[in-house]
Amino acid sequence: MTDNKRKNLGRGLAALLGDEEDDEQDYASLDKVRASRTVPIEQLQANRFQPRRVFDEEALQALTDSIQAQGLLQPILVRRREDDPNSYEIIAGERRWRAAQKAQLHEVPVVVRDMADREALEIAIVENVQRRDLTPLEESEGYQRLMDEFQHTQEDLARVVGKSRSHIANMLRLLQLPDSVKQLVQGGEISAGHARALLNADDSEALAKEVAKKGLSVRETEKLAQQVKQAAKGQGSQKTKSKAPQKDPDTRQLEDDLSSLLGLKVNIEFHGQGGTLTVQYKTLDQLDDVLNRLNQQPRATQH
Repeated sequence: MTDNKRKNLGRGLAALLGDEEDDEQDYASLDKVRASRTVPIEQLQANRFQPRRVFDEEALQALTDSIQAQGLLQPILVRRREDDPNSYEIIAGERRWRAAQKAQLHEVPVVVRDMADREALEIAIVENVQRRDLTPLEESEGYQRLMDEFQHTQEDLARVVGKSRSHIANMLRLLQLPDSVKQLVQGGEISAGHARALLNADDSEALAKEVAKKGLSVRETEKLAQQVKQAAKGQGSQKTKSKAPQKDPDTRQLEDDLSSLLGLKVNIEFHGQGGTLTVQYKTLDQLDDVLNRLNQQPRATQH
């Protein structure tokens, strides 16, 4: 794709169609409709690169009512299908196409462009992202698809959609969430900001449900996740300490006596009727000193 086209993508679909509010019914678009061609509505097919999975029915009905009253004032951006030259694939404007079907239009205005799959996916994502029509997860999945299928880097994506690289990185991190948390984001019960605050939480699923139930703010969610993390660390330290059994005074005294005798740290562990005596030394000289000390001890007289 040329640099000019990439710059146009960064400005959004308006740069391709010459209009700033492409998705709205606008009388200023009438000249553009006259310049486009009209095709039977059944010749159009949905965009296979469409990142949006959910279309708001209330908004779709409002657009249908507008089309019934005023006609379709905005053309739909399409490209010819390679396997059927008489059919077109929608690149941008699928919501208008759906509304036109509900309004029972027989023909719709289109603008035909030649473009490869990569550009078609880019435009589909740009159109929805800049109009904020996508859910956070749909946006994230669209970015990931561009990276997987067309080897985009995060810098490429930032340039294409006109967002910062940190925004791209934060959106992609949402894909690391458990499925149950993703469902809460997709359903609008928690925001992308809430979800990002839970990314490194020990039990993000339980916390996400609590956040949704209590209606916590993003800042409150961050504090909650931090509190849970600190509590888990404290419990882990306490468990580690409690695992070491307390030795009785006689055992500790015996360890002290042996340590004084040998000049090294001694540890005694009992196992049933027996046990283990551990002498810690750092050098061979220390070990030689232990042997000398033992040899100097008086031996019991044998009878």
